[in-house]
Amino acid sequence: MSERLSERGPRAPAWEALTVYLRPSVLVVILLGFSSGLPLALTGTTLSVWMTESGVNLGTIGLFALVGLPYTLKFLWAPVVDAIDVPVLSRWLGRRRGWLLATQIALVAAILFLGFQDPARAPVVVALGAVLLAAVSATQDIVVDAFRVERLDTSEQAAGMAGYVAAYRIGMLASGAGVIAIVAGIEALGVDRAAAWTWGYLAAAGFMLVGMTATLAAREPEAPPRRDGAGEGALVRVFKTAYGAFAEFLSRREAVTVLLFVLLYKFSDAFAGVLTAPFVIALGFDKATYAAIVKGVGLAAALAGGFAGGALARALPLVTCLWIGGILQMTSNLAFSAQAMVGVNVPFLTGAIIVENFCGAIGTVVFVAYLSALCGARAHTATQYALLTALTAVGRTVLASGGGFLAEETGWAIFFAITALAGIPGLLILFYLQARRHFVGL
Repeated sequence: MSERLSERGPRAPAWEALTVYLRPSVLVVILLGFSSGLPLALTGTTLSVWMTESGVNLGTIGLFALVGLPYTLKFLWAPVVDAIDVPVLSRWLGRRRGWLLATQIALVAAILFLGFQDPARAPVVVALGAVLLAAVSATQDIVVDAFRVERLDTSEQAAGMAGYVAAYRIGMLASGAGVIAIVAGIEALGVDRAAAWTWGYLAAAGFMLVGMTATLAAREPEAPPRRDGAGEGALVRVFKTAYGAFAEFLSRREAVTVLLFVLLYKFSDAFAGVLTAPFVIALGFDKATYAAIVKGVGLAAALAGGFAGGALARALPLVTCLWIGGILQMTSNLAFSAQAMVGVNVPFLTGAIIVENFCGAIGTVVFVAYLSALCGARAHTATQYALLTALTAVGRTVLASGGGFLAEETGWAIFFAITALAGIPGLLILFYLQARRHFVGL
């Protein structure tokens, strides 16, 4: 490989690789990861359970999947975050921290608004509240990503990414299983079901204090130099920022190939992940086993894989990490092909879930490291990172949307073998970019 390990300088001792997680800047990023993951289930799994218990029909519940569109389209308003300061807050806290606190306050308001609605009587209002919550949550993600890339130095990026991914998943768990457990506990005390759900969302709003505390404790990243924009309106500044961000990226060598690589690198993992739950249930496992293994054991494996990916990113060149992550996340899909042939076997399913989640998390952390390295222009960090993550979402949603039809035609064993092969194009592009010395400057 073109980048040699010796080019990275002397290795840090093992104890330093652990103590880096205790650095204030890394701890702040970890807490912000929790804040980013928290709202997701409130417009997804948790809201679906609430609507089901309220008697909303399945067709309407299915349509609510569309409220997640802001996460895919967030690059459209990311230039606003780069170009415009939040009145008062940005002057008080700085550009990034001002946006962080503003979005977190708005999230608390959106969660409370949604929590006081009735899905059965006012589904349209609930839908509007969920879209609002998703849009503000996506905006918080834009700011957190920009803050993380700008605030952490090179020695902290790997630990920050690993901690961020782990905390993000814990945030999703808190607003998913955590809120549902709170609602069930309150109902057990004799509280009316509708009121119990309101209290559950009130608790979720309270969880946002974690992110707000991190924002207030954080240090503002060094701001990029800004050209004099006297006399320019806000809309003009946003347009110039958007144009500058896209033009700067597209002017880079191999820009189109890089975008194609971003689209395809995680495709095999996403292709299989879309149908993991239907596969487990269709194979004959009950829902309790699915929840305990896929959600419980799978979460633990993903957390371990995230920290393993962070350790890899600190120890090895970026291109080497991308090869390791790409091969692992591709071949781990074959564990499900083997599961399909074995049938209903709980120990085997446990092993398959551990392998898939552990390997997939390594690939995710390494990939986030790569995306972060691509967004080095501080004036455009938020816009460029939002564009790249939105492109990744296309692979997870649009390209993987036909997986169900393919599984019906081929059967589960062959389907997961095909998802493994779907990782080859990404690796071929990785080989091409390495040969073109794309990673030397990263």
